[in-house]
Amino acid sequence: MARDTRAAALRALSSQVAWSIVRRAEALRTGKAGRDGRGPLLAHGPVFRVPRADAVVRAVPGREPGTPVGAGEPWDVAAPVALTVDDGPDPTWTPALLDVLAAQGVRATFFVVGERARQHPELLRRVLADGHHLGNHSYSHVQPFAALPAAAVAREMGETQRVVTGETGVRPTLFRAPAGGWSRSVLAASRHHGLTPVDWTVDPKDWREPPADRIAQRVARARPGDIVLCHDGGGDRSRTVQALDLALTRLRERGTLFTAL
Repeated sequence: MARDTRAAALRALSSQVAWSIVRRAEALRTGKAGRDGRGPLLAHGPVFRVPRADAVVRAVPGREPGTPVGAGEPWDVAAPVALTVDDGPDPTWTPALLDVLAAQGVRATFFVVGERARQHPELLRRVLADGHHLGNHSYSHVQPFAALPAAAVAREMGETQRVVTGETGVRPTLFRAPAGGWSRSVLAASRHHGLTPVDWTVDPKDWREPPADRIAQRVARARPGDIVLCHDGGGDRSRTVQALDLALTRLRERGTLFTAL
C-alpha cells in the first residue's frame, strides 16, 4: 500500500511538472494566439486564456465598443483579462478583497474550497451579490491532487458542487485543481461534473507572501487574454489585497478590460 501511495505521488509530481511546462508555453503564446485564432496547445486540457467568446471590440470603425468579436476579427488587443481568486472564502481576506474589487469596478472569479465555503456561506452569497462568479476548487484542497484515486477526485468535486449549490442556488461551471494538479482522471472528473477545467497564465506567487509591490508588478504585467491567479485564503493575504489595488489601478490606466469567467 505504501509503495502504491509513493508511486501515485511520483506520478502526480511528474504530471504537475509537465503541466507547468504547458502553462509556461501558453503564457509565452499569449498575445500571439489571438491574432490567428489558434486554440490551446492541448485541446482536451484546461483553459489557460480568456475564451474568445468573452472578447469584446474596443474601437473598430463602424462598431460599437463592447460588442462581441466576430469570427476572423483580430481580438488580441480587445481580449479582457480574467482575475481569478483561489482558496477562500476567508472571513478576513475575502471581504477586504471584495472591497478592493468594488472600488476598482472589476469582476472576478472566486474558486472556493468546499469545506471553507461550508463554514462561511454568507461570503459565497456576498461574492455573487457583488457580481462575481464562483468556481469549484475541490473540497479539502488536498495535495498532490492528481495522486488521489479517481473516486476521491470525484468526491472532492461533487461535495463542493453540493455545498455551493445548496447555499447559493448557483451551480459552479468551472473547476481549478489545487496547485494546478491536473491528470487524465482529474480532467475526466471535471467533464463528468459538467465543469470546465481552468488554469492560468499569470501567477504572482502571492501564496508565498512576497512584498506587495512584487505581487503588484507581476499582476500588472498581465496582457489581453491572460488569466491571473491570486489568493484570498490559506494564509495572510494582506499583501495580496494591497497589491491588487495597486495592480488593478495600473492596468485600468492602460485601458485593460476585465471579465469574470
